[in-house]
Amino acid sequence: MAGRRNVWLACLIALVALLVFANLANDSALDVNYGWDVRVNCAAVDAHVDGLDPYFVKNLKGTKLSYPYLPATLDGFRPLCAGGFLVGHHRGVFLVLAVLCGLLLPGLGRRRSLRDVGLRVLCALGAFVGFEWVLASGNFAILGGFLTAAALALLLRPAEPAQRDRHDVPRVAGAALLGLVMSFKLVFCPVLAALYFLPLPRRRKLVLIMVASLSFALPILVSVVFYPDLFSSWLLAIRGGIPDQHSVQIEETNPSLLLLAQSIVDRVGLVDSKPLVFAIYALTAVVLVLAPLGWSLLRAIRNNAGSLPARLDRWLIDHPQAAMRVTVLAMYGLYLCSPRLKEYAFFELAVYAAVLIVDLPAAALAAVLTIGVGVPTLVSLTGMMIEGSFVQIAVALVCFWIMLRAQFSPSALMVRAAGVEPAQRLRTEGF
Repeated sequence: MAGRRNVWLACLIALVALLVFANLANDSALDVNYGWDVRVNCAAVDAHVDGLDPYFVKNLKGTKLSYPYLPATLDGFRPLCAGGFLVGHHRGVFLVLAVLCGLLLPGLGRRRSLRDVGLRVLCALGAFVGFEWVLASGNFAILGGFLTAAALALLLRPAEPAQRDRHDVPRVAGAALLGLVMSFKLVFCPVLAALYFLPLPRRRKLVLIMVASLSFALPILVSVVFYPDLFSSWLLAIRGGIPDQHSVQIEETNPSLLLLAQSIVDRVGLVDSKPLVFAIYALTAVVLVLAPLGWSLLRAIRNNAGSLPARLDRWLIDHPQAAMRVTVLAMYGLYLCSPRLKEYAFFELAVYAAVLIVDLPAAALAAVLTIGVGVPTLVSLTGMMIEGSFVQIAVALVCFWIMLRAQFSPSALMVRAAGVEPAQRLRTEGF
């Protein structure tokens, strides 16, 4: 039976990989002027070098889109844009970075194997067609994904004995790096709260959250102190206060739960009812993501003694590999709840999924590969429009539920109660 399952899974993985690479090859053959975001970003850097305000689109050459990042990033991105190499060759550079994401990601207690690395790379390249959007647009979400992978590699290290792990410099560096990544797009900052689920004493987890929060705030403070005029322009631009130019507040579409709530309100004829939109958005995020995660954790710790925080802390420390998977699941879920989840942002979501996919049981792995990678890739390959639809968030939600179910299934909880991590059990099951 194990041999048959191995062959079946290997064939499925090969088929999904074929779809992913065929889709990327098909995109490269199309006569489309790709890379609009990288041109905007580098045009903004050039405008800043020339002493112009990059938040006014009229100062950006060859684009009608606006620069979305904090002023502190203008000098940070300058080496990337120097000489025009990135603008002309972003597809090759981004492909290398995406593959490196899969190579950097940790194994959560498992020994690194060719199969696991291949699955992580496949997930990073194909899940939710996020990388396809990054590659087409040239969006700097590729940097966010790469830095996220590096941060997870530092954070999700095997637990050390307390006396050897007091000064955990790698995890502190990982928390700081994750906070810096969240500062690229401020709406994703709730992801930092997921650090609480690491298998560490509460005080050390709170220190990591504090470090991540300070790192998140640092680019904002640098922008306010050293780029005051540009910071004012940035605030004006993101609020839509600069007339006759692109703004996130004007005609902005994205496949997020917030836009789904807006669509529901529009369909019932209550246009411009913002309180109702945000109420439906919050309810949707809770019902579809946060409540299932919280309920699953409560079921896992229900037999422990003590207060709820104490029971949770004890369970996380007693089950370090499960705790690290819960940490990534929580990051995935909080990222998924973001009010502004653009098509290319699903690449960063795919990075979180790539950590979790290798430990899934056979049925769950097949489901995630089919629904999260195969289906959206096939939709894109057939030429159907994904932009403006909810295909990406639908498949991402289904994958979240599958991975959550696999993590907290009754059989998995019984195995952990017996003192054996599922990763140890999976290692004995072959493929």
